[in-house]
Amino acid sequence: MKAMQVTQYNTPLVLQKLDMPQAARGEVVVQVATCGLNFGDTLLVKGSYQEKPQLPFTPGMELAGTITAVGDGVTGIEVGQRVAAYSGVGGLAEFAALRADICVSLPDDMSFEDAAAF
Repeated sequence: MKAMQVTQYNTPLVLQKLDMPQAARGEVVVQVATCGLNFGDTLLVKGSYQEKPQLPFTPGMELAGTITAVGDGVTGIEVGQRVAAYSGVGGLAEFAALRADICVSLPDDMSFEDAAAF
């Protein structure tokens, strides 16, 4: 899969080819349809946000997409479900492994774009 990553602070993002994420216990994998970008993301890329993820990392704090895999111990969420999440990082990728408890189910009439912005 492809992801835009910060490989060095305060430099342009780099398009990387990465292994597909796997859903660990308590996690889901989401096929990202939309990622919101905001001021916090620009601070992450510059290395001036209050948290500094270990390099390299994939920015993108807000995302929406469809569950493609569910890890052990996850209940109440299933493959094919449309969700949104405030993930902190990981949204600028084709797929993201996320804690299941941060995913929010989307109503059928809500677009992925509106969900990521919401």
